[in-house]
Amino acid sequence: MPQIETRISPSSSAFQANREGMLALLARIQEYEQRAVQASAASRERFARRGQLLPRERLALLLDPGAPFLELSTLAGLGLDHADLDKSVPGGGLIAGIGFVSGVRCMVSVSDAGIDAGALQPKGLDKQLRVQELALENRLPYVQLVESAGANLMRYRVEDFVRGGQLFRNLARLSAAGLPVVTVTHGSSTAGGAYQTGLSDYIILVRGRSRAFLAGPPLLMAATGEVATEEELGGAEMHTSISGLGDYLAEDDRDALRMAREILAKIDWQRGVPGFGEAAPRAFKPPRFDAEELLGIMPLDHKRPVDMKEVIARIVDDSDFLEFGENYGSATVCGNARIEGWPVGIITNNGPIDPAGATKATHFIQACCQARTPILYLNNTTGFMVGRSVEEGGIIKHGSKMIQAVSNATVPQITLYCGASFGAGNYGMCGRGFAPRFCFSWPNAKTAGMGGEQAARTMAIVAEAGMKRKGGEADAAQLEALQQRIIERFDSQMSVFVTSAHVLDDGVIDPRQTRSVLANVLAVCRDAQAAQPQAMQFSVARP
Repeated sequence: MPQIETRISPSSSAFQANREGMLALLARIQEYEQRAVQASAASRERFARRGQLLPRERLALLLDPGAPFLELSTLAGLGLDHADLDKSVPGGGLIAGIGFVSGVRCMVSVSDAGIDAGALQPKGLDKQLRVQELALENRLPYVQLVESAGANLMRYRVEDFVRGGQLFRNLARLSAAGLPVVTVTHGSSTAGGAYQTGLSDYIILVRGRSRAFLAGPPLLMAATGEVATEEELGGAEMHTSISGLGDYLAEDDRDALRMAREILAKIDWQRGVPGFGEAAPRAFKPPRFDAEELLGIMPLDHKRPVDMKEVIARIVDDSDFLEFGENYGSATVCGNARIEGWPVGIITNNGPIDPAGATKATHFIQACCQARTPILYLNNTTGFMVGRSVEEGGIIKHGSKMIQAVSNATVPQITLYCGASFGAGNYGMCGRGFAPRFCFSWPNAKTAGMGGEQAARTMAIVAEAGMKRKGGEADAAQLEALQQRIIERFDSQMSVFVTSAHVLDDGVIDPRQTRSVLANVLAVCRDAQAAQPQAMQFSVARP
């Protein structure tokens, strides 16, 4: 058995420094996440007066007790609602993730109505579009708990209005793809947001609380002069007895969530489909090394080298890794392993990608596709190798082959940013722009076109040459100031606190939870492959 031997010394000063740095980053992330929870919970008294549950209480009652729930994009919008990170509330006004409802794995989207009445916050649109995309690609039923004031008109941007149409298009596509869309409208679902309710296959409304109309009383009065109450225009009783918008009338939030669970139980989603929901778990041995040690492996300084096999040893079964082409393009590490008994191909980096490494990775990706083995990319690279010798060796054409293989792979690809992901290395390692099935980051990860110092030095050389061509002398002070501005510009955008805020990943995960997260999403991918939803030409329409 090709088991990885570790060379890590947990008692070393370097390991301890890495560990302390990683724990500090985790604490910072947890502080931001908890701030969103607390901001929503601050509305408890108002919700209680209305006889309503808080959004996270609704989510807890919807999900199966004790079953895993993978929350996604918790840092969405961080720093974009308020320039002061100490006052920013991340999450985009949306709680979203993959969990089980009556034994059915679903994508769940919950309006966080405890914050700004559920209005979408910065990057909330991007987050909602991403979870819909994940539901479509992974063939997941889509359950949404809606109570939203819609767009924040004080932050209105025409591009968000236009792109927002994709939300409704995706709901129609989900239904047409045979993926049930189940909606509980707990409160307001107005104006364009009314279609969030209307484009659902199963609609549950709550007596005295649900509201769905294209124009509320103020807009109706302004546009037509007609006077009507919210209940008359779009209340739950009217929509379940007159308009036909609603299918089920619930007495309160708890009753509505009970109905949603019952719907998922009754439709018997994919029950009996061969290979779906693999009843018997496969036998496996856990890694031979403690996942806790993942905290101390990765240096916070991306310039310091690290052997990524140490990471692999702590996430794969029995620390068993069969390396592919070990002595060829050795800085690019490829090989086969298993996670909870299921095969996975792994590609990672112990240095820049050279022509041999790109060629090997291309070969390995194709071999994984032939064997129908999903691929995991553990990003830790400063990019492709540069220099005269590698240009002569065909780095562009070999790198292009690797990018072509990544772009057209026929198996699920999962990306994890463990360290640096710079330049075209991000592309060759299936960065977010290459549509990996899932994409996560560790807290220390950095993503950029290149390192800040490298970019600064490049621009300084170009600027200095330009000055000399014009017959002048290079001004050292100006060049130094230019370099400093560029370093600050690059360094200020490469951390997960920026990339994850812009929904350039699906979330930041604790390194210690890597194996369980990967096992979870690999199971999602397997079920997606086995599922046989009844696709239709059109989505299910209202009567």
